[in-house]
Formats: sequence, structure tokens, C-alpha cells
Amino acid sequence: MHLKHLAVAATAALLPLLVAGPAEANHSWGGYHWARTSNPFTVKLGDNVGPAWDAALSGASTDWTKSTVLDTTVVAGSTKPRTCKATSGMVQVCNASYGNTGWLGVASISLTGGTHITQGTVKLNDTYFNTAQYNTPAWRALVTCQEVGHTFGLDHQDENFDNPNLGTCMDYTNDPSTNQHPNKHDYDELVTIYRHLDSTTTVGTSTPRKHHPQVGEDEASWGHRVKGSRASGHAVYVRDFGAESVVTFVTWA
Repeated sequence: MHLKHLAVAATAALLPLLVAGPAEANHSWGGYHWARTSNPFTVKLGDNVGPAWDAALSGASTDWTKSTVLDTTVVAGSTKPRTCKATSGMVQVCNASYGNTGWLGVASISLTGGTHITQGTVKLNDTYFNTAQYNTPAWRALVTCQEVGHTFGLDHQDENFDNPNLGTCMDYTNDPSTNQHPNKHDYDELVTIYRHLDSTTTVGTSTPRKHHPQVGEDEASWGHRVKGSRASGHAVYVRDFGAESVVTFVTWA
């Protein structure tokens, strides 16, 4: 999630195509999707958040479950919020004071076979959410909804702060009032992403992995910069983990 004066880091195992400007007809994030043999399927959201985040996480789960192709359920988390380690087959959602990183939230997904999501994490940065500007139900709902949406393979609909709100949490904005939930375009895109079925599944295995691709909260952990710069406002970083890699897209203020 990126706001004015903050940066967004969204991580995945392949380079996503992100286009600034008005909403596109397609906002799939690189074609990334959970492998599954039937629809609807259920993605578990591990609850590693404190009481201040319970309503936002519950609301995001309820909102995304309105999709016709996927459901979500909030389950007990299994990681320390500060490290927010991934668990295969599900999404771990965490909050902690990650520091003055420049971002409010980070969504990470690991891939196998190029496009199949195997696990995800969402980090929500209390360093900013403990300030008066962002410590509101609206900001918490917007950021949680957006970062969880990324873990299903959704990209942003719009990355221009100055455009009118699109009425979706997948829209960059400085005004969260009307951008706290998915809209029809998000649900339609999920139908497109999950139209085909797979012969195997990466959902629901919930097996901790001793070694898994994961990046930290700061620029140094994202690997090497392959595109853009802070001066240009956009940058892409790649970190190679051997069989898998993590690509981090950052929009700098």
C-alpha cells in the first residue's frame, strides 16, 4: 500500500507489470494465482494481528469471500508478527512496528511453476498506524483489504493519487473514505483469474517451511535494483532464492 509521503512494497516471485494511471480492463498481478482443482476454494488468513486490527482483518475476509470463486476464513496465526514468516498453503497477516520504512503495508507471495501462489504474507506497519493521521478504522480497512487482495493475484486498479476514488481498496488514494472494500471490477477480475482449473492444488496445505523465499522490511533486503530509482518515483528490486525469487515493486514518494 502506498500513500503520498510513503512508499509501497508489493513482493512476488516474478516481475509484475504495474501501470500508473486510470483503471485498466485487466488488473491481474502477473497472472499469479493459487492452484486448485475446483471453485470456490478457501484461502486461510492467519491472524497474527492485535485487537486494533481485528475489525479490519475480519472485514477484509468478509469482503473477499463475496467473490464467487474464492472464500476466505480467518484462523489462528502461526508466526511471530515481527518476522511474519510464511506458511505454505495460506496467508499469514501480521502487524508490528516495522519502523520508518516509508510504507504502510507490504504483501508478499511465493510462486512455483512461474505463476502458482504457494504462500503469502501481509505486514501492516504500526509505526505509521500508531500516529494520528493513520490510526483510523478507514485507513486500517483500506490497507488490510488491499494487501490481502494482492495475495490472491490482484493488482491495483489505479496508481494515481489525484484521480477520483474508484470505490475500491485496490485504488491508490489519500482519502480512504470510499475505498475500503472491493468493487465489482475486483470480483470480475477474480473470476477471470480463476476461470481455469488446475490438476493440483497449492491451497490449504499449511505446512511450515524451514527454508522459504522471504524479504524484510527495508530496501537492503529486497535485493538488487533492476529498474527505476527513488528520483523517478518507481523502482523494481529482485532477490534470488535459487529455485524461487522475490521481486519487489516500490513506489517512492
